[in-house]
Amino acid sequence: MTQPIRALEDQDEPALLRDQFRQLLRYRALLACGVVVGLLGGGWLALSGEDTYTSTGEVSVRSATSDPFAAGASADKGINIGSERQTAVSDAVGTVAVGSLVKHGDAVEVGKLLTGLQVTNPPNTLVLRFSYTARDPEQARARAQALAEAYLEIRRERTENSIDNMVDGYRAQLKPLTEQRDRLAEQETGTVGSDVTSARANLIVAISGLSQKISELRALDTTPGYLNKKPVAPERPTGAGLPLLLGLGGVVGLALGLLLSWVRLVFDPAVRSTRELVRSLGAPLLGTLPRDRAAAGQLLAIGRSGSRLAEEYRAVAFRLAYDPSFAERRRLLVTAPRGDNDMAAAAAVNLAAAFAEMGRDVLLVEADLRTPSLARDLGAATRGGRPRWAAERDERGWPSDSRTNVDVPGSGAFTLIAGRRMDNVPRALTSEPVGRIVAEGGRPGAVVIVLAPPVLSYADAVALIDRVEGVVVVCDPREVHRSDLERIREIIGAAGGSVLGTLLHPGQGRLERRARGKAANRRARNRRTQGQGRDGQDGHGQPDGSDRAGGGRAGDPTETMGLRTLDGGTRYSGNGGSDHSSTAGRR
Repeated sequence: MTQPIRALEDQDEPALLRDQFRQLLRYRALLACGVVVGLLGGGWLALSGEDTYTSTGEVSVRSATSDPFAAGASADKGINIGSERQTAVSDAVGTVAVGSLVKHGDAVEVGKLLTGLQVTNPPNTLVLRFSYTARDPEQARARAQALAEAYLEIRRERTENSIDNMVDGYRAQLKPLTEQRDRLAEQETGTVGSDVTSARANLIVAISGLSQKISELRALDTTPGYLNKKPVAPERPTGAGLPLLLGLGGVVGLALGLLLSWVRLVFDPAVRSTRELVRSLGAPLLGTLPRDRAAAGQLLAIGRSGSRLAEEYRAVAFRLAYDPSFAERRRLLVTAPRGDNDMAAAAAVNLAAAFAEMGRDVLLVEADLRTPSLARDLGAATRGGRPRWAAERDERGWPSDSRTNVDVPGSGAFTLIAGRRMDNVPRALTSEPVGRIVAEGGRPGAVVIVLAPPVLSYADAVALIDRVEGVVVVCDPREVHRSDLERIREIIGAAGGSVLGTLLHPGQGRLERRARGKAANRRARNRRTQGQGRDGQDGHGQPDGSDRAGGGRAGDPTETMGLRTLDGGTRYSGNGGSDHSSTAGRR
């Protein structure tokens, strides 16, 4: 195709993020599982956990001062609030609190008591916030208050002990000075001298200074702080409730689902986006087929009014018709990567009908000689006059069968050369008659569409690429792997062909597979009731009539496609009209 293929690196970053997010949404099952697990975990935490109550008290810390009302006095002088917070949760405070709680009948160990305590410090304050969590509201209040009071008691004792130690030190210094002063006083009474008087005066000054310091220490206000907010018994349990836990569980579960989806996306060998498919195959995207549940079990979509699937096939046919590489040779090979070839067959049939609707002389060749099914699925007979170039060939060979004209009411007509089971498939596909059939695409207004088996399952498609050249790959992006697409591109390029584009289909759902299975079972029952031979053929070596639309009983589901099978000699006009004068009596 001449349309340029934009590389992944050429896209802007928001587009790439949107594309990656859409890829993650492909794994809806993982996302749903993650959310469900998160909700279950949140509900379990909310319902299985016991209610807890938290009581909070606030303590304002202050340092010892001689005159708190003096100008320039500071309450935070010498206070390290971080150290005070560590003191509040120490074993010393816990021991004092345990002694107070025992008096009120609450016997608890120090370690267990401190496990429910949390001490915090609001920023830029000298306040310690004591929060205690327990299963009983009154117990939480009593323990929070006991711990706060124990902290103040410990701090008061430590301040008083420091003052006593300093006073004892000053007194130890004062005692020898006092004794020396008394000795000088005795000497002064017996003698007259200026030296003794001067020394005694100096001792008196030193003694006065030490006595003043002792007096100042004794006058210090040793209040360690105040209980600004007394703990009260909480009325409601603390912690997240059921709605909040469910919400948090849903968010965590969604994050878990996204993580699992990302891991699945990283290790997923399938094509993750249409842009990656285009880059791997080296060909543009012709179209994406919508899911049409009304067409479940039916092969032909064109001819049904109001079908979105038919309109998509028409759009693909017009896009191919105006492509220079296809318009030059008008030969098209339709195949799938591997596995089921049903969607490729549906694409080949509907593209043939769309080209016939455009007024082209369309020849559809079923080159699947291993599991041929078009004649059966379309309800078209494979009997009729043989082409002139096949007059000398064995009737049991391929493509010796007569061409079957398939009329699509209201759309047009195309010619079908149905496949047959062959023992030597490569020889049949590379034979001269096949070359003549494919060469008919060179006639003005003619289009040859060849349906080949999956290119990675058999080499049949490779044997036809050098004659057809243009290839359309029909695949399900959820099932094909990137390595498969790259291999298909290499195989087709090495065989001398080119990929015209890719046609994506949503894959067969459960309803479609069930409908196709029921139709196959009904056809098998019809063949058994008709009493045909073991090989399912009549006396002329042709497939029996049970594979045709009119070969079964009345009400056979294969007749619901609205197709009319005419003799191979019937002449059709390019616009879908037909000359029925020679076959009016047979229909």
